[in-house]
Amino acid sequence: MTENTEIIENAVVTPYGSGTGLLVQPRGGRRDLSALVPAEVVRALGRAGFLLLRGWEAGLEAFSAFVESHSERVTLDPARSFHGGTTAQKVDAGYDAVGLHLENGNSPFAPTLTWFYCQKAASAGSQTTVCDGYRVWEALSPQTRALFDARDIVYTRRVEEAKWKGFAAFHLGTEDVASVTVEQLRELARGEGETVIEPLGDGAIRYAYRIPAVHGTVFGARPAFANSILGPSNHYEKPRITFPDGVDVPEAVLAELAEVTEEQTEQLDWVDGDVALIDNTRVMHGRRPIVDAQRTIFNAQSDLDRQLLAV
Repeated sequence: MTENTEIIENAVVTPYGSGTGLLVQPRGGRRDLSALVPAEVVRALGRAGFLLLRGWEAGLEAFSAFVESHSERVTLDPARSFHGGTTAQKVDAGYDAVGLHLENGNSPFAPTLTWFYCQKAASAGSQTTVCDGYRVWEALSPQTRALFDARDIVYTRRVEEAKWKGFAAFHLGTEDVASVTVEQLRELARGEGETVIEPLGDGAIRYAYRIPAVHGTVFGARPAFANSILGPSNHYEKPRITFPDGVDVPEAVLAELAEVTEEQTEQLDWVDGDVALIDNTRVMHGRRPIVDAQRTIFNAQSDLDRQLLAV
């Protein structure tokens, strides 16, 4: 890939990493994120899978405005800490490495876009990892591709009453958490895939979320192996991941997935002020172990404004 300064107005766009990711830096005098044309940013994202924006004037408010200008809906996770009136939530998943996953990919509430803002970069290590589902799918063995072509996967987990009611209340826009019902949660869960929610006797619920592990993306039908099979579970109980008949994914297949995804994984080496935009229907992300506790990263999640695809 050669340097291309025409993809995004007011920006110099160059390759980032070993795949199709792009580095977007200011060109000319303007360094505010609002100088970027959303339709051009989205077009570049469709080509690249992820964008790293570096050298722009970014703070929490500017980051939030940038997210909103590309989104038809911004979502938040009430289990994470909020920061003022912004769309940003602090990444607070401990210090261990985090496996590759889609944001909220083990639930029916996965956004199409995930965003990061680096307020304070680590002095060493602590990189965010990204892994392109297009490349993973093409690198898997024919037997494994056939397996996931033929069978969906199912994430099953128990969620405590306070957590599921708090989540539903937040997305329903009500402060009356106690009055939230399972039926309201079921209505919220009408998205991609198929979700079955079972009330438990102690007020908790158990849900089973069925969806293909390989699928098209928000940008088209090309298959991407993009899911949360290898991912963590922060703030909620770790789900069991099976095929629809209840059979676990074979250990040999999991080992192949771990090997292939590691081979295809790239790192975002953060610099203060960096912003990353990731296609959450194509590119999985994770994290190397945190070795500098001063590292401060904020996350946002949203659904792409699909009108930008037609511009």
